This record gives sequence, C-alpha cells and structure tokens, in this order.
Amino acid sequence: MLRITEKTLRASFVNASRKEVSDLTLPTGFETLDWDQLDYLGWRDPKMGRRAYAVVPSLDGELIGILLQQATASPRARAQCAWCSDVTLPNSVVFYSARRSGKAGRNGNTVGTLVCEEFQCSRNVRRTPPLAYEGYDVEAARQRRIEDLQLRIASFAAEV
Repeated sequence: MLRITEKTLRASFVNASRKEVSDLTLPTGFETLDWDQLDYLGWRDPKMGRRAYAVVPSLDGELIGILLQQATASPRARAQCAWCSDVTLPNSVVFYSARRSGKAGRNGNTVGTLVCEEFQCSRNVRRTPPLAYEGYDVEAARQRRIEDLQLRIASFAAEV
C-alpha cells in the first residue's frame, strides 16, 4: 500500500459523515507505519467503543475509507476471517458491518463480514505457509495469499 497522509485518509471515507470523519482517531503509530507490509489500513478507534475503520485501495487504485461497526455478539465457534482466510489465526475474528455509501446507506442498508478483530490480515498472509508437499513453492503460495487478500478487500469496499 502506498503511504498516505492524514488529509488523504480522512478524505477517502465513502460511508461516514463529516462529523464521524473529524471525530476519528488515527491509528497508533500512523506516522511510522510500514506501508510496504500493508495491503490495507485497518484499526479500531479506542475512543469510540466498537467503531473501526479500514482504508482500502480499490482495484483501480483509488482509496476507499470505510467506517465499520463491530457487532455486540461474537461468533459462537472459531471463525475464519473472510479477508485473509487464515486458519491458524493468532487473534479473534469478529463481525463488522458497514453502512453502504450514498442513498442506500441513508436508507439503512449495510454490508457485513467476518474480519480479524485487530486487522492483522496483512501480517497473516505474509507468514510462511506450511509445506504442503515436497517441491511446494512456498513463495508463490505466499504471493497468491497476498493477491487474494487484496482482491477480497477491494471487493468488500466495492460493495460498500
């Protein structure tokens, strides 16, 4: 992901009011993030309870900021993140919903997904996958996982 400024980040939101955008708290360490290791920027807002944010590059390279709301209930069973599809998660998976942009959002329409609670997807897909068989190309598998994550997050952003 390309480095972004606070101004660009705030301007990218498609489903948030100006007040919601002005109230958002930037992620801890925003100035020192390793942008080369991120496929999207996701974080929970410590001041707003269950509110979270994701800034996602679309398939055409445009940034799409999404305001997310964590559900009050947790999945009953161990769930798999819909974005990174990692089965050896080091963290919890929760349900996040997002108001759709435009008229649909103003009418109360939302879209939701199961995502790593602390948005560790970029780190998860970069871990070395287990050796499936002799001659298995681990680096190609890792690259496929990164590309799949990028496609899934861009698809979710397009739904919003």
